[in-house]
Amino acid sequence: MAGPRPVVFSGPSGAGKSTLLKKLLGEFDGIFGFSVSLCNRVCNVVCSDYHYVKREDMQAGIANGDFIESAEFSGNIYGTSKAAVQAVQAQNLICILDIDMQGVKSIKKTNLNPIYISIQPPSMDVLEKRLRARKTETEESLQKRLQAALIEVEFSKEAGQFDVVIVNDNLDEAYEKLKAALLQVTFTSCFHS
Repeated sequence: MAGPRPVVFSGPSGAGKSTLLKKLLGEFDGIFGFSVSLCNRVCNVVCSDYHYVKREDMQAGIANGDFIESAEFSGNIYGTSKAAVQAVQAQNLICILDIDMQGVKSIKKTNLNPIYISIQPPSMDVLEKRLRARKTETEESLQKRLQAALIEVEFSKEAGQFDVVIVNDNLDEAYEKLKAALLQVTFTSCFHS
């Protein structure tokens, strides 16, 4: 895929990825573009993080090779289409993807060549408090997310999986680390004020 080198964000639900991404996209509008993932889950509220697609349409797209990554979690299919990434790159923006561990593994098998950034919570206790504070999960779905988070935290520690790992203990500090990491990795011209 042609265009600027993409950035893949990954980490457990509740680590602060979305909050950090919103800050980054707000401060650097016109430099970064977000690749909205597709899912077959119907959101109960206005959901800008995903575009709804019928399950059978997603399955057909996956079978046709239209996705660079896809995964199933809690009975729902999530994925990033090649078209979504290409649409961001066509605007000459740095494409940001927010994906899970399975997606990272899938993308590593493609020719996308992104920068991999892992956002991690300071501890599992803090992560659980953040997830409970959202009040969007049943106890069962919360426990599933915590189990998945344990695996994702361990995955982030494996050598070579991520270019940068940021522990989000303090939002402002994590954001400064994120900007510094992006600057250090490749985007020197993007961050000069």
